[in-house]
Amino acid sequence: MTGYQYILEKGSKKHLCPECNKKHFVRYIDTETGQYLPEQYGRCDRESNCAYHLNPYTDGYAKMIWQKEQGQNTSNWQPYKPKVKSKSKPEPVFIPVEVFKQTLSGYEKNVFIQNLLNRVAFPFEVPDIEKVISLYNLGTVKNGYRKGAITFPFIDIQNKVRVIQVKQFDETNNTIKNGTTFLHSIFEKHYTRNNKPLPEWLKAYNENETKVSCLFGEHLLNRNKYNPVALVEAPKTAVYCSLYFNEHLATKDCIWLAVGALSYFNLERCQALKGRDVYLFPDLSKNGKAFELWSSKAKEIENKLQGTKFIVSDLLERLAPESDKINGKDIADYLIKQDWQLFRKQNIQEQPQPEQLPVETSTREKSEHLKKTYFSHKEISKPESINNKDLTKPEKWNNEIKELENYFSETQLPTEPIKLNQCSKIINVSLFIDSHFATVKAHNGNKTYLPYLNRLQDLQRVLTLNIN
Repeated sequence: MTGYQYILEKGSKKHLCPECNKKHFVRYIDTETGQYLPEQYGRCDRESNCAYHLNPYTDGYAKMIWQKEQGQNTSNWQPYKPKVKSKSKPEPVFIPVEVFKQTLSGYEKNVFIQNLLNRVAFPFEVPDIEKVISLYNLGTVKNGYRKGAITFPFIDIQNKVRVIQVKQFDETNNTIKNGTTFLHSIFEKHYTRNNKPLPEWLKAYNENETKVSCLFGEHLLNRNKYNPVALVEAPKTAVYCSLYFNEHLATKDCIWLAVGALSYFNLERCQALKGRDVYLFPDLSKNGKAFELWSSKAKEIENKLQGTKFIVSDLLERLAPESDKINGKDIADYLIKQDWQLFRKQNIQEQPQPEQLPVETSTREKSEHLKKTYFSHKEISKPESINNKDLTKPEKWNNEIKELENYFSETQLPTEPIKLNQCSKIINVSLFIDSHFATVKAHNGNKTYLPYLNRLQDLQRVLTLNIN
């Protein structure tokens, strides 16, 4: 016997907590009557997340009962409700830069990349593949049972790597059975299989409530602040669309992003889209459920994300046969059968809403039709017209190069390694500058090598900030 009249109920029975509404609440009982005290009296056993505890002795309940038994007036008595400290949402843990960097090679073994270069109906050119690899930081699993798989890193607007999706494709670039996983899961299985302790970063990372917590390609929003945005479901689709529709890829075109899965389109993951015009291309689905879900979600998010406008494309819903809807096809499934060259170097003008394609439409007509209609909505921003430009004469970067040369010649360069961004560290600054200038000058105006110029400009900004 404890000697107390009011005690917490013994056993495993739990009630809904009045604070967190979880079934982890143990109520106080009166040992003399066997009855529960009022429902607010008890303790939540989620101590690290809720910590609600209303004790009948410390809040005066026991004294009130005694006064009542003595005939004293207790009508004004109110139970004290403890103030529970609100726990702020824990900061997410990110994939370490050194782990991320390990994926950025081995492209000759990468099945997805090699398919685009050699096995699709209309193989892409190497410079285009290099651009898209650089844009999205695509990588490769080089060893183990996932060898040859592609990695799709989800990098947020602050250049933090939130998660790295791993996809195994067959030679037609369709995902193989059980071919989708995540890099942190591969690491965990490796350490567990070999009876090794998990590294500290992985232990901390596994505590994240949500792993896929940003958009695939989100980091591009910070670099291209005024470009229109297109949102699809899968990273593979975003890559395909970028290859087909973006002549400049990193400059003035639509930024193609992906949510990662149908249900991942929500307010939390769309925070970085605030203030943007966003064009949604949901996958096909039986009875149009995916289209309806994204249309509904778009309205909901628009109301909460000030200045953001979502426009949902119904192109596939209108043109696709029922069999494709049942199979859940998306834009990528149609694009990869078309000649990508028909989608490039065109001044996309406003087009009327397209009519249904006839069954016997030729491949070229289908290509032209798709090219015109993916962006046929009258509100979509048009890329700058290039009809009057001489495409054989690239725009030179002479002014940018001269400005950078003047800056670096007048600036004392650090002799220690310097962090260029969250994903890159320069070990030898002087060598970095010399090699990048050599590349930029040798390929002056060739947009394939624009990232080299951009990195020099990024270094200039970093050094200027450090000086100031």
